[in-house]
Amino acid sequence: MVGGFSFGHGGSGGDRPARTPLQRVLYWGAVLAVWGVIFLVVFFAVFARDLPDTSTLYNVDRQPSITYLDRNGALIAVRGTQQAPPADLDALPDYVPAAFIAIEDRRFYHHPGFDPIGMSRAMVSNMRAGRVVQGGSTLTQQLAKNLFLSPDQNLKRKVQELMLAVWLEMKFSKEEILALYLNRVYFGAGAYGIEAASQRYFDKSANNLTVGEAALLAGLLKAPSRYSPVSESERAANRATVVLNEMVDAGVITPEQRAQAVTEPVRVSRTLATQHAQYFIDWLDKQIRELVGEPTEDMIVETTLDLTLQTQAERSVRRILDRDRSRGVQQAALVALDGEGRVRAMIGGASYADSQFNRATDARRQAGSAFKPFVYLTALESGYTPETRVNDAPIRIGNWSPRNYSGNFAGEMTLANAVAQSTNTVAAGIADQIGRDNVARTARRLGITSRIGLEPAMALGAVEVSPLEMAQAYDAFANGGKRVQAHGISRIRTPQGRVIYQRAGREAAAVQAIPNPFLYYQNQMLRGVVSSGTGRSAAIAGRDLAGKTGTTSDYKDAWFVGYTGGFVTAVWVGKDDNTPMRGVTGGAAPAAIWRGFMEAALPRLNAPAIPNGPPMPEGWQPPSPVENLLGQIGDLFGDSPPADEGTPYEPNPSTPPASPQPQPRPAEPQQPVIRPTQPQPQRDEPAQRPESTPPAEKRADPLFF
Repeated sequence: MVGGFSFGHGGSGGDRPARTPLQRVLYWGAVLAVWGVIFLVVFFAVFARDLPDTSTLYNVDRQPSITYLDRNGALIAVRGTQQAPPADLDALPDYVPAAFIAIEDRRFYHHPGFDPIGMSRAMVSNMRAGRVVQGGSTLTQQLAKNLFLSPDQNLKRKVQELMLAVWLEMKFSKEEILALYLNRVYFGAGAYGIEAASQRYFDKSANNLTVGEAALLAGLLKAPSRYSPVSESERAANRATVVLNEMVDAGVITPEQRAQAVTEPVRVSRTLATQHAQYFIDWLDKQIRELVGEPTEDMIVETTLDLTLQTQAERSVRRILDRDRSRGVQQAALVALDGEGRVRAMIGGASYADSQFNRATDARRQAGSAFKPFVYLTALESGYTPETRVNDAPIRIGNWSPRNYSGNFAGEMTLANAVAQSTNTVAAGIADQIGRDNVARTARRLGITSRIGLEPAMALGAVEVSPLEMAQAYDAFANGGKRVQAHGISRIRTPQGRVIYQRAGREAAAVQAIPNPFLYYQNQMLRGVVSSGTGRSAAIAGRDLAGKTGTTSDYKDAWFVGYTGGFVTAVWVGKDDNTPMRGVTGGAAPAAIWRGFMEAALPRLNAPAIPNGPPMPEGWQPPSPVENLLGQIGDLFGDSPPADEGTPYEPNPSTPPASPQPQPRPAEPQQPVIRPTQPQPQRDEPAQRPESTPPAEKRADPLFF
């Protein structure tokens, strides 16, 4: 005791009884609960700060769509977003929404917006696999993501997705959520919503979907491009089978309905199945932006394509590619133009799904002897006629000596015969005499836009061009000598009918590129190529046809460009890696594709004979039948065999240079009288042998066209 105060622990009344284990659990549970609530409030407050505005629920933010129609108004394709009117859930067959629930969210009607069981199951599966193999998102979460959120994969987006899913469940009924989902989800191919997808893939309303079609659409949602029924038909079918199995397990359909759905083929719409038309659409897509700028509203593009002809072209290309695959024919391109340059059919490759590179418009391949008509037209304009006698003999231009397939030379023949047999020495000699720069100008005048070098081999087709250019240039032979601009757009308008772009008529831009009698002579000679020359495998009985074959060195490229009145088709075959095929010439696979297409197309086209073109010069007389017959007899009994389409060759630098041997250049008569000589049938099969196109010499001359 110090100063009246004592120190101690006090009385027994200050002691607190120790908490029981149950009390401790309750106490710390309450503490944790309080802190948990505080944490959740702060957590959700942080993540809710920049939640999207849910008032935009019914707004559709999409890119303008571009609808492409063929010349008859048939749908070719829709690019951009396709949005159809919302489907009525009550009007859909019961198995349609049930298919989506079965594969996407089996417990849709029993969770509050998120599914802890499904999330746990997905987490375990992903941990076992070491990668993401299963998702735990509910249908409501997917809707929240599609409506409001970006596709970013991070914690913040996932938390916001959960919050919005719960909000949706509180605001809407399950049926309303399901209807929103089916009408807003993306099905690939630019289609948003089940109605747009049904129209896009099956050309029918969603109300008429079969069990198999519903399963296919439900299977698309996992990865629309990966399970596309157009480009990945087998994978899409397997995925649809998985959906059907889930529908049976969920009791949505019976095993008998599943069996029927599996055996009943699902037919994708003809529009999407015609995938080669997508090369044509790609070609137009760039042009639209040049014509009208970046689209800000939905547009309808009326094109020049004929879907019926397009389908016939696809069949012909596929048949020959399958037939000649063993000969190394891997790729093909085809362009068909009418007499005004309107594209009626376009094939850009063997498979659009495998490669979107358009070989019809963007590939540049050597033309081979298909380039020779520009040489011969220039010769005609320089004074030659089809009956001009030319000499198939050894010729040397600089250090280059072209030769023919057989290694032999036929001696004197008519120019018409040289064209029909694709004689290399004659073409090279004439081009050297009349000037390769003049040949380049002729090709440019008719529509060749690619670079044209002036090396000697140019005369035999050492010029890289596209099938579109070749069709464009040959069109002048088919339409009476008019230069055309190949095009695929006739008009662009809005769905309401407001015209945005209208192509001017032909009369506004028509240019007479080939006068007469040169056009008459040219068509006469190119008819001979088909009737009895290297392109005779393309002949069709009863049709007025003309054209030219082309085969490049080592069989790397093969061409046939042919035409009738007001219609021209250019065909190329080869390999993308520019390696040789096995003995494939222009008279083989390309001519077969051309003939298969034209046999199907000509009845639809009702094409006339090849037109004579502009009026003849005053005083011009038609060929004399007597002189024509004498010319044919002279060629028939000549002792020189007909020339073939040549063979690949290389310059021989070891041989001393010799002076060029130009062909004679006759004076142009005031009243030309021609004696066309029809080439006689070959004693062998030059159409199945290569024509020669030498490798281009090193370009030292800076003058190019």
